[in-house]
Amino acid sequence: MTDQDPEARRDHLREAVETMRAVRDRCVWTQQIDHADLVPYLQEEAAELVDAVEAGTRADLKEELGDLLWQVLFHAEIASRDEADPFDIDDVAAALAEKMVRRHPHVFGDAVATTPEEVLVHWNAAKAAEKRARTSVLDGVSMHMPSLALAQKMLGKARQVQVTPSPAAGAPADEAGLGDALLALVVRAREEGWDAERALRQRLRALAEEVRQAEAL
Repeated sequence: MTDQDPEARRDHLREAVETMRAVRDRCVWTQQIDHADLVPYLQEEAAELVDAVEAGTRADLKEELGDLLWQVLFHAEIASRDEADPFDIDDVAAALAEKMVRRHPHVFGDAVATTPEEVLVHWNAAKAAEKRARTSVLDGVSMHMPSLALAQKMLGKARQVQVTPSPAAGAPADEAGLGDALLALVVRAREEGWDAERALRQRLRALAEEVRQAEAL
């Protein structure tokens, strides 16, 4: 498209915001939805985006990114109508831009980072400055994350305070033992640089294909 093309001058993101506003105004189902009601849909859309990234097409990825964006716009529109403390999508975007500038001093400031590790040092320093009220490295870690992903996250946090979980001893004899064995596998995954959550998803996709093949016989 050229600069003279009307399509090139359209602000599609702003159109999406206005579309969401119209839906909230005119759709009787949408009008009665609040932030808590949206949580299951947000989780579902996020999971579908993961599927698109790991096993989908480019078209799938574009669609699922749009569906997840709709959830953000939906939450922001609900928030804009709050009587006590309203904010809208522009406030969300402005706060995000400010935070990303703060956390990238090597991009927007005088700091220098020539390796990913140095970037992480700047990121963590900026984040720590923002979260001075936090009293634990676990503050801000959501317990609603999938268990394997949460285990990997918490192991990283534990390492920051020199906490190392005890290795599992032998085969699991009960449910607690199974938990120890699963955590030991996640420890191994971190040591190898593997993503335990993704590894299990990939294996489950293979299992799903085996099930479908069996059903087709």
